[in-house]
Amino acid sequence: MMGSSNKEAVDASLQIHKQIKVVFVMGGPGSGKGTQCSKIVQEFGYTHLSAGDLLRDEVKSGSENGAMIHDLMNEGKLVASDVIVRLIVKAIQETDNDKFLLDGFPRNEDNLKAFENLTKIEPDFVLYLDCPEEEMIKRVLSRNQGREDDNIETIRKRFRVFEESTLPLVDYYASKGKLRRVDAARSVEEVFESVRAIFSSTEVRPRPDRHCNCFSFLRSFCR
Repeated sequence: MMGSSNKEAVDASLQIHKQIKVVFVMGGPGSGKGTQCSKIVQEFGYTHLSAGDLLRDEVKSGSENGAMIHDLMNEGKLVASDVIVRLIVKAIQETDNDKFLLDGFPRNEDNLKAFENLTKIEPDFVLYLDCPEEEMIKRVLSRNQGREDDNIETIRKRFRVFEESTLPLVDYYASKGKLRRVDAARSVEEVFESVRAIFSSTEVRPRPDRHCNCFSFLRSFCR
């Protein structure tokens, strides 16, 4: 990650001939990640995994891990990256699908470093929904049904965090030739036309061997 290769080979005893395809979906709050992911799932058969949803589901489960996550959230602390990655890996391992959208993950370099080190998986590509801040603010406020005076400061803080922590990852993947940037300021259907073209072009290409042999590793990792 960002200056390190993290190319360690997976133990041969864990390898099976199983392909897995991972796409990171990035964008600021209100850029339309969830909406576009739903459309991708419907048209291309991916499984949509949201780090936020996985954390909330784990809290609702009443598990010891969920209680720990609940306490961290209540205290306003960040959940450790390896905890999030383990939830993602568990979700991948528990489905028969081999194509996954990771929505809103990674959010920062620490997230990405943990994902690469623990899974040895790289995304096929990164879908970046590029949307102007003012348009995203308008969407978030509309989604929250107003209360501009109460919400605008909090929303702008979320954008600053996105700019400081996530945009460097966008630049990183652009430098690797993996970034697929889409103008997300347009209507939902116009944005999806661009997204559809990207996914259609990748679906017809043979997948590289580096995506093989990951499921057995994930299964072992979750034990």
